[in-house]
Amino acid sequence: MFRSRGENLRSVYILLFLNVAFFFLQHQDGEKFAHLFTFDWSAVLHGEAWRIFTYQFVQASRIGTFSIPPVVTLFLNLVLLSLMGMAVEDAWGTRQFLTLFALSTFGSAAAAAWLGVPLLGSYFINFTLLFVYAALNRDQTFYLSTMVPVRVTFLALLALGALLVGVFFGNASNIAALAGAAAAFVYYLTQRVKSAPTAAPSGFAPAAKEADPLAAMTRSLTRVAAMKKALATRSDSDIDRLIAASEKEVVVGVNICAPVDFKPEHSDRYCLRCEGFAECTARHLRLNRPTAAPNSEDLATAP
Repeated sequence: MFRSRGENLRSVYILLFLNVAFFFLQHQDGEKFAHLFTFDWSAVLHGEAWRIFTYQFVQASRIGTFSIPPVVTLFLNLVLLSLMGMAVEDAWGTRQFLTLFALSTFGSAAAAAWLGVPLLGSYFINFTLLFVYAALNRDQTFYLSTMVPVRVTFLALLALGALLVGVFFGNASNIAALAGAAAAFVYYLTQRVKSAPTAAPSGFAPAAKEADPLAAMTRSLTRVAAMKKALATRSDSDIDRLIAASEKEVVVGVNICAPVDFKPEHSDRYCLRCEGFAECTARHLRLNRPTAAPNSEDLATAP
């Protein structure tokens, strides 16, 4: 996985807070916000060093030719930062995650200073974080409206394509965004290592390859969302499908908790990381399957 993995101090919560806090400042007076927090190299040289960092926390009101309310942009950024940022920090550690953020932020600022252009945009979330998350979870699939499957690699390629179009046909700030994303992604590549296979003892079959914990976590999150939807809509076909899928992933010999202790949405995420998650999920679906409502004929013949 990685050359080194540190402790997860959950710095993503700080980034989430900063995005919300800066949004309220932007909402009060957008022009003043841009004047104070846009990256401008000449202003930085005059002592306004905070601009190297604060330009990342603006919520865009326009994407290409499309106008979008900043509150919608904030919501999307918070979702992406929560889902992808927490997963990357959990797999890599806070120190490495913040290093990735710094390389992206300062790399874009350095390129913008060299090009002589201002910067204002959440480039880390929209590009760097998405690229790294997609590289870690190439087989991850998101479901739009719980129905339309979209591979995370497709989203990353789409974002890269939009960035390259901006580089060649847009303004120079796209070049700075690409430079920061490239610097951070190269750092990520230098920290990736192939795990050496451990030799099995003589007379024993080699153990199965351990699943990527980050991919397992995101798959479990998707399974929980699908499980809640199936139970809420009382869909027998979806419940049966999820039970069958969970039973295929059951790890034999794992001691599982009592049904009352199955809490996949708890903040500690213990159930999502547990090897017994699949078995507990299948059991939870069976125990909570909605009972069929009696039809009118049954009610008429009842004594």
